[in-house]
Amino acid sequence: MPRYYNLGNGSILIGLDKLGQVKDFYFHYAGLENHISENLVHKIGLFCEEQFSWFDENWEIIVGSKPDTMASDIKATHHGLGIELNISDIIYNEANIFIRKVVVKNLFDRSRKLKLFFNQQFNISQTNTGETAYFDPREKVIIHYKGRRVFLVNALCDKQFFSEYSVGILGAAGRDGTFKDAEDGSLSLNPIEHGRVDSVLSLDIELEPKSEKVSHYWITVGKSIQKVKKLNAAVLARGSEDIIKTTVDYWRAWVTHQNFTFYGLEPSVVDLFNRSLLYIRTHVSKNGAIIASSDSDILKYWPDTYAYVWPRDAAFCAVALEKAGDFNASRRLFEFCCDVITPEGYFMHKYQPDKSLGSSWHPWVRNGQKQFPIQEDETALVIWALWQHYELSHDLEFIESIYNKLIKKAAEFMISYRDDKTGLPKACYDLWEERHAIYTFTASTVYGALIVAAKFAKLLGKTESSLKYTEAAETIKKGILEYLYDAKSGVFYKSITTDTGKSGKDKTIDMSSIYGIYKFGVLPIDDQKLKNAMDKVIERLEVKTEVGGIARYEGDAYHHRGGDIPGNPWIITSMWLAQYYVARAKRESDLDVVRKWINWVVKYSGPSGVLPEQLNPYTGEYVSASPLAWSHAEFVTTIISYLEKLEELGICKACYPLND
Repeated sequence: MPRYYNLGNGSILIGLDKLGQVKDFYFHYAGLENHISENLVHKIGLFCEEQFSWFDENWEIIVGSKPDTMASDIKATHHGLGIELNISDIIYNEANIFIRKVVVKNLFDRSRKLKLFFNQQFNISQTNTGETAYFDPREKVIIHYKGRRVFLVNALCDKQFFSEYSVGILGAAGRDGTFKDAEDGSLSLNPIEHGRVDSVLSLDIELEPKSEKVSHYWITVGKSIQKVKKLNAAVLARGSEDIIKTTVDYWRAWVTHQNFTFYGLEPSVVDLFNRSLLYIRTHVSKNGAIIASSDSDILKYWPDTYAYVWPRDAAFCAVALEKAGDFNASRRLFEFCCDVITPEGYFMHKYQPDKSLGSSWHPWVRNGQKQFPIQEDETALVIWALWQHYELSHDLEFIESIYNKLIKKAAEFMISYRDDKTGLPKACYDLWEERHAIYTFTASTVYGALIVAAKFAKLLGKTESSLKYTEAAETIKKGILEYLYDAKSGVFYKSITTDTGKSGKDKTIDMSSIYGIYKFGVLPIDDQKLKNAMDKVIERLEVKTEVGGIARYEGDAYHHRGGDIPGNPWIITSMWLAQYYVARAKRESDLDVVRKWINWVVKYSGPSGVLPEQLNPYTGEYVSASPLAWSHAEFVTTIISYLEKLEELGICKACYPLND
């Protein structure tokens, strides 16, 4: 089940499921330590006129988000009970406080008495033992804790705190969980339990005919009981509404501060652009880590999650953020990269948000020979993204401070790690993380990275290094055109191999190959070889179903849904095609096809603006992780590329304010 909304503040990241329930609760990094396991969820329930219902198929629920800010907008209606709940969630941007505002509406023409239930199912520190939950009569709150991870729960309506509570065993000793205690409309007031536990609280609400009342529920999070109590006291002193307002105002100012002129784009496109920026931002930790996705439900069919920092994904996200004017988040990523780059000058497969090494399936030994278990495009893309950061921020002092420990170190590695025969980067794993060879995409990223490394060196007066990096880049470019281009068929190979005694050529059409050629400047955008190759890519990779879109490569089996299609459509690759059309545009009419692809993405975004990794080619349903930060980044980058092109063509003189 994909996530239908995300909230975050750099320390907490929360994911909501299709019912608007809390399904992921990360602390104290975005993506590290999900304190709700894949089988648990924070339930919401209602007891009214002797009927009880948890949020389920009996409720009509739409999970949306408020425009231009980081706040959910959920409407849940139970027509049988005659009750509507309007829920808005925020995470306070200044402190670790999660607040749910719930407006309870009586749809009937009679007075009603009801109880609103909130169930907490934590799996603190991702282990099933050693948790304690208890009712604290001093502050009249429920506290869940395990070591240095503490969660305090509170709620009120009409200035009255929750009336009943219960704590008990969850999914052990033959007990389903304390949430079952709520289903008769009354809680047992059990005050404490340990092991694997859950808790429930209820609010008493009286409603006049056709009336409504506002209730607030919140969780404060910290590393000690004293800390979460202090945060709870702050909520009570300041008031939930004021915290909600300042949070909404902060994110609205953040997402709209550049005042883009979205010439020729529909309001729905602008809305998704802003939502995409917010989704990317929720995946950014305060230490600069940018995870790929917080969706933990991928564990249902895969042995691991996407909650890691892939330097590749993070680099593309950083570019989107900096092009939108957020240089702070991207700068923190590059500082993160300075800390994790190896002494040799490359990045490993992926990292935990706390800068420790992430899980991997890339071996250190292949065919009996030692190797670097890397995807070299990840090293190259970080350096390439750093130049995009500098071009917009002009922060020379920052560049100078990290030149030796990041730029030079990576550039020297990329120069040394080359194939003797071709001059291309040595074999490594591809960006799709599946095979080991010399890839067109990887070679293109290394070319682009060395070109910008040379620019950095020249900028800082390091002439010798600048010449060395430029020479190496030109050698790689020559190798790409000599060894990775098939003049006979007019396409770029996906990859070649040179380590088996004889050269092997993989002629699979891969969108990343042609994207690498134009994106990183191997060939100019008007080169006929590039156009011919792209025409064949479109012919072979466009998904010819009602859904449409562009597949990654021919024969892509990852989550393949069957039938005569090259693979599932991906948001990323579809936006790469749109960016190609932007780059080629010579007049405004040339951008019609760009708007077509942009609107295609909008069509398949969720009510809250969520974008997945890929789509079911027949139904448009989300496949794999959702939201995927990289998908949102490519959408943002495409929109900004479109705006930059409008300025270049003289159609809109103030479309992209960062160019001023």
